[in-house]
This record gives sequence, C-alpha cells and structure tokens, in this order.
Amino acid sequence: MKSKFLFLLPVFFVLVMSSCKKDKCEQTITYKKYEPVYMSFEELRASVKSEPAQALKKPGKIYIKGNYIFVNEIDKGIHIIDNTNPSSPQNIAFINIPGNMDIAATGNTLYADSYMDLVALDISNPLSVTVQKRIQDALPQRVYTYGYTADATKGVVLEWAEKMVTEKLSADCNTGQVYYNRGMEGDVMFAGTAGTVSPTTSVQTPGIGGSTARFTIASNALYIVDNSNLHVYDISNSSDPQKVSDKNIGWSIETIFPYQNHLFIGSSSGVYIYDNSNPLSPNYISVYNHITACDPVTVEGNYMYFTLSNDAPCHMGVNQLEVVDITDLANPTMKTTVPMTNPKGLGIDNKTLFICDSNDGLKVYDATDVLDIANHQIAHFSNINSHDVIPFNNILLMIGNDGLYQYDYSNVQNISLLSRIPVEN
Repeated sequence: MKSKFLFLLPVFFVLVMSSCKKDKCEQTITYKKYEPVYMSFEELRASVKSEPAQALKKPGKIYIKGNYIFVNEIDKGIHIIDNTNPSSPQNIAFINIPGNMDIAATGNTLYADSYMDLVALDISNPLSVTVQKRIQDALPQRVYTYGYTADATKGVVLEWAEKMVTEKLSADCNTGQVYYNRGMEGDVMFAGTAGTVSPTTSVQTPGIGGSTARFTIASNALYIVDNSNLHVYDISNSSDPQKVSDKNIGWSIETIFPYQNHLFIGSSSGVYIYDNSNPLSPNYISVYNHITACDPVTVEGNYMYFTLSNDAPCHMGVNQLEVVDITDLANPTMKTTVPMTNPKGLGIDNKTLFICDSNDGLKVYDATDVLDIANHQIAHFSNINSHDVIPFNNILLMIGNDGLYQYDYSNVQNISLLSRIPVEN
C-alpha cells in the first residue's frame, strides 16, 4: 500500500535564552507541527452514500467492471465513470467512502476499504448504491510514525492539521543542537487496505484491476494483502463475505496480481508466488528475491514483469523493469532488465507491454523477444504523469496525476488517444 509523507520541518529558530548550568541548556524555538483531525467511528460507519458526480482531484486505484470504470479518490471515495463509449466517458456518480484506497467488484457488488473496515456495496444501480455488509476491523489500523501520534480511541485520522508551536527544548550547551524528542519527518504509513464483494450465491465474473491493487478476486475468493498478511474471504455468497484465513507472507507487502491459477504478490524485497487452484486455500510455491524496491507485478505466458523504483518508501531501490522466466514456478529466473526513470504500474496484453514511468510518461514495448525488449520500444507518450494501467480489449486505461486517459491500441504501431478526464486543480 501506499505511504503518504508529511514533512515536519523547522520554520525558524529563535534563541530566546541560552543558559548553562553544568551541562544543562535550553533553547526556545518556533516550528511547524501536525496534529490529527479525527472522525469518530460512529460517523465513519454512517458515511458511505451515493453523491452526485465530482471532479477527479487526487485519483488512486482504477478498476473496470462491465461498461463502468471505478476510480478511487484517495481517502475520499470512488468515482463511477460510464464507459459505454470510451471516446466520451461520462462521470456519473460518486460514492462517499472515507478512508478508501482500494476497489474490486464481482456481480453487482463492489468491495472497498474504509480505513480498517471492509464494506460490500450493491452497485446494481450505480446512481444509488447501498451497503450490503460492513465488516468492522477487518484490516489493521493505519500506523503513524516519526513522532506523529494519534489516539485510537478518538476515531480515525482524516488529516494532519498544520500548527505553529513555540516551546523550550533541551539543547547541547557546546553545539546548541536541539533535542526535539519528535520526528522531523512525518511518514504516514497505511498498515492495511480492504476490499468488498457482491450479492449472489453463484460465482460471477469479477472485474479487472491494475497492477498496484492490494486486493483481487479469483473464483469464489476475495484476496486482500496488508503489510504482512494475505486475508482470504469466501464470497460464494458475494453479499456476505466470510473470513476464511489470514496467512503471514513476509513484510512490506505491496500488491497482488492473479494469473490463471496463481497469485503473484509483490513486496519491497521480492515477489511471492502462490498456487490458488483451491481458491480458499492458496499454497506457497516460491519467492523471487530482488533488491529492496517498490514492485507492481503483471504476468503473461511464461514471464513475470515487474517494475522496481526507488520512490518512497523504497529509497534504496533502483529504477528499472525486470523480466523473470516463470516456466518453473518453483525456480523463477531473471532474464533481463530495462532502465527506467521512476516506474510504477504496468500491464501486458498479447505481448504488448505498457509501463507507467511517472513524469516520464507512458512507455510501450513489444515483448515478443524478452531478451531484447529494451530495443523494441513501440511508443513513448511523454509530458504526462502515469501511475497505473489496465489493458483490455484493445483499450488501455491509464491513471495518473493528470487524469484518466484511454488509448486505442488495436494497431500497436499507431496507438491513439481516445479520451481524457482531467484532474481538477
């Protein structure tokens, strides 16, 4: 899951008094501080509702289900886009869900996280969704570090409000260095995300998520990953998800991608491969270890593709595409790497590989010859920000800081822009 970064930096230092009695000194300083703004649990759990369409402001995850695109507005809810005509998509509604980060759907049910809760929503009428079920505390509470402390009894933290504070702090008498007893950098870490489900007693076709998803659906199972665990839910009755198990995977788990009868789970240290032939009881096969870096994953045929980036919180990583042969799932073997600028999500369809390279735009490669993929770039759409993609039926859906884009790639040598829903500044 993604981390949000809040920076607590001293604005200025004012020396009001410097006194030395033996080794004890004090300095009075003024600095920025961030304090939590709470929403009560009662208000949180009564807040899910349909609202009129809203402009995209801070889009996150994307998901396709039928003729609809669902776009997460980070921590706010979900935009519903009618995509009957990809050349003219219509923003038709918004679902208010405080704390939402992830989405998935099957049948007429949408799964969404709301901070630590999991909600299942009936979307048979996209203009008027209803809550089918809410599972409280299905996921870990968000964890705040670097001196940002919250009182869990007061509810969830909606934001951190900036405040100027002046106070006396202990200092080194010789150097004047101040001992803050608090972090100078605020890293708001999300320890979990959630998903939701729909209402039937038979298995239905799920939608399609991007490579940065933290939960996904396969057959009658909903899978959710948090920082260290795989949560498995039985959604045979999709309106009534039932917890089956929690499996500890490792640490710094980031994404999950289903392919055929397997799950590929990305972490900052490697990709874990699970057999989910029995959807409610996935079994570990192997792990492909790599340098510490953030890594969305996609798979096609006998190859696994993932991007590595040194973006926060993976500052020690590298920026590249890595291609791994998974013919033998128990022994994944690296085949090649391609340098990138700061890659994020990716997707592949019929050996056409799409890579989001942040502010360096969208890059498209012919992956027919994986060993020479670096020399087979088909297109490069620069001057846009790209975060994740979903290629499907010759239409590429791409989300970034600039908005929601759709491209026609039926002719990969002449990929054309179909439409764009911009982000409102």
